[in-house]
Amino acid sequence: MKHIIQSLIFFFLMATLSTFSQTISSPNGALKLQFEILKDGTPAYELNYKNSKVIKTSRLGLLLKDSPSLQSGFVISKIDSLKMDETWDPVWGEVKTIRDTHNELKVTLTQKETDKQIVLAFRLFDEGLGFRYEFPSQKNLSYFIVSDELTQFNLGEDHTAFWIPGDFDSNEHVYSRTPLSQIDGTIGVNVNEITAKRIIGKNYVQSPLMMKSKNGLYINIFEAALVDYPAMHLEIDQKNFILKSCLVPDAVGNKAYMQTPCKTPWRTILVSDKATDILASKMILNLNEPPKIKNTDWIKPMKYVGIWWGMHVGTESWNYADGGNIKLKDFDWSSLKPNGKHGATTENTKRYIDFAAQHGFDGVLIEGWNVGWEDWFGQWKEEVFDFVTPYPDFDVDELSKYAASKNVKLIMHHETSASATNYERRMDDAFAFMKKYNYPAVKTGYVGRIIPRGELHDGQWMVQHYVRVAEKLAENKLMLDAHEPVRPTGLHRTYPNWLACEAARGNEFNAWSIGNPPEHETILPFTRLLGGPMDYTPGIFQIKMNYYDKNKKEQVHTTLAKQLALYLTMYSPLQMAADLPENYEKHLDAFQFIKDVAVDWDDSKYLEAEPGDYLTVARKAKRTNNWFIGSITDENERTTTVQLNFLEKDKTYTATIYADAKDAHWEKNPMAYEIIKKKVTAKDKLEVKLAPGGGCAISIIE
Repeated sequence: MKHIIQSLIFFFLMATLSTFSQTISSPNGALKLQFEILKDGTPAYELNYKNSKVIKTSRLGLLLKDSPSLQSGFVISKIDSLKMDETWDPVWGEVKTIRDTHNELKVTLTQKETDKQIVLAFRLFDEGLGFRYEFPSQKNLSYFIVSDELTQFNLGEDHTAFWIPGDFDSNEHVYSRTPLSQIDGTIGVNVNEITAKRIIGKNYVQSPLMMKSKNGLYINIFEAALVDYPAMHLEIDQKNFILKSCLVPDAVGNKAYMQTPCKTPWRTILVSDKATDILASKMILNLNEPPKIKNTDWIKPMKYVGIWWGMHVGTESWNYADGGNIKLKDFDWSSLKPNGKHGATTENTKRYIDFAAQHGFDGVLIEGWNVGWEDWFGQWKEEVFDFVTPYPDFDVDELSKYAASKNVKLIMHHETSASATNYERRMDDAFAFMKKYNYPAVKTGYVGRIIPRGELHDGQWMVQHYVRVAEKLAENKLMLDAHEPVRPTGLHRTYPNWLACEAARGNEFNAWSIGNPPEHETILPFTRLLGGPMDYTPGIFQIKMNYYDKNKKEQVHTTLAKQLALYLTMYSPLQMAADLPENYEKHLDAFQFIKDVAVDWDDSKYLEAEPGDYLTVARKAKRTNNWFIGSITDENERTTTVQLNFLEKDKTYTATIYADAKDAHWEKNPMAYEIIKKKVTAKDKLEVKLAPGGGCAISIIE
């Protein structure tokens, strides 16, 4: 259903006119956008929410290399307005149907001295604002290089922020919670020397940036539809509380290479006085283009197990042998002596296939199956992997047939070692190999410094690369799970074969580092997950790593029950049961929830939330009347109360509650849980105690 009302108002303004202002409201009237031209011809905007000024006067514009900037001296040539109200059905997702209702303002600006034109497009939704720069075809601006984007977000107040540093090469950082005035965006940043020289004295954080004002407003600044442009980080003026867009540079310091007609990604501002509204928003998706894939019948959400966690806890290895300085095209791999720890063997893979088949899982991920891991991060990194040559102890043909006989799909793994040029040269052969052996999906990886040398994970070249990979996979009817990429910005609407990304600090860090603090999973839904599903790899049951090595002090910073809840709170259509099969076999009663929980949904209801503290969500499984609930907390104990009024009236359900035991604690007693069953109806409510660092998972079956 679609209703569009369009009006065109043309303005031919005299050069003597100094200011101009235009205001539009969101469909429900809560948000108001004011666009204006300042006295020097600079475009600017303000954003108000229920009479509260969220964004004060903020300037817009771009600096161009070797050309006059698109910053000031503008007059208005035309204004277009539009009202949109339509619905669309995602291929998969948190809900069956998404409504897109917004009011749009498009302002065409002409720079008096250069006669260059830009269009500022604003879309105002009930939950926030999206705006971008558009460049129509024109003789005076056919090709240009962006040296800086001047977009401002003038907050004017010292909000509490949930942030990670502006590392252009990684988003795998622990979140900090501080006022804007106390942010130190240089902590943990790991960039090359060229980039380091450019950011000295700057204070950058990554977007999405989640904030809470002193008067209780939740504000999130991010972007949508990142295509053919570098990712936007944010530079902080800590005296005036003004944020400015910071684009990730390329190897020579340029930000973006553009050819008209073209456009930037949407800059987004989500605003609400309810934290749950931020989580439920579909504005990022609505700002992305509809699917480019016409036939999507082959795209299937999956639940999987895999040869993966053993490498992280040290019981298995990716590499077949030990040693380095091995060049792919020169080496006789059959001459290697096995190290005795290789995980991706034919025998071990069959064990995982059997486990998946026994417990109803869709797939098995296998990492370390292909030659090159002995020196994957060494001197031959540029061409260490060819993505088609298995190790001598991995029989790809036999395993393909064996998996098919068990009705299990194998999931491919392509670690590129960040040599994107090597991967692009070999994609055609690699994807043909996948199709030959019936692999429907691939998990890519980009660990390390990017090749081409000097490029960054979040720069324009790599942004283009990630999209090229998704497009090439779509051509071959293959699905994608990208690890170590730029953080997603809703492109899974346009490319629904792009099932998930990592792009944040996942569960693996708990195996070999200081880990993720208990509040980590309560922040990610307000930041990283706003752009798309995350392959967080939940479901770890063996919490303490000294189980594998008595000298290890690392552990997962949650209770076992919270690991179950993550299947709901960390949304993804691609969910892994990440622990070792033998650890699940010790806790089959708790493992039942992972077997039961869905990965595709008809409805989702965010029941309560506070960033950094707690989150409770209920989801209705696709094409059923079954609901699943996940509730998590930070390091603090609390009780969650769930009203079941979303259930159908006059029906009785069986609720199975997987809860923390009374003495459970993420650090002191993390594996203590209890399982309770009871009959419930829509009139009931459930009260469940969450241990420190804990959670609960509930299945409600009709």
